[in-house]
Amino acid sequence: MQVQGKKPYNEINITPLVDLTFVLLIIFILLTTAAVQGIKVDLPSASSAQTMNEPKSRVIAVSNDGTLSIDAVPVSMSELENELRTSIATTPDLAVILRGDRTVQYDRVMQVLDLCSKVGVPSLGMAATRPPGGGA
Repeated sequence: MQVQGKKPYNEINITPLVDLTFVLLIIFILLTTAAVQGIKVDLPSASSAQTMNEPKSRVIAVSNDGTLSIDAVPVSMSELENELRTSIATTPDLAVILRGDRTVQYDRVMQVLDLCSKVGVPSLGMAATRPPGGGA
């Protein structure tokens, strides 16, 4: 004799697990965003603390439409020249990395290379990516 309403339970309710997953995902996104942007901290002072030097490299990017930026700040060609001259004056062993979009006009990259030579950039590198499967 079987009692009415007493069927075997063959399904698992995953709604609470999905809710928990979404909450953890949101927490992960918020913490990762805070870590990338940095948290403003009021640091104590110390007489023997060493000052951190400015970075010894600058990145010049030439986008596919030919616009220039230095360290992700859009600039004109004259502003780029002034910025490079100032950087070289403060950091004589400055390294410059040139990142050009693959579809940018060759002439624009040559203008930037000529400018770097003109202002006396001591070290110039060009960024590139490896093709997939083309290891060394």
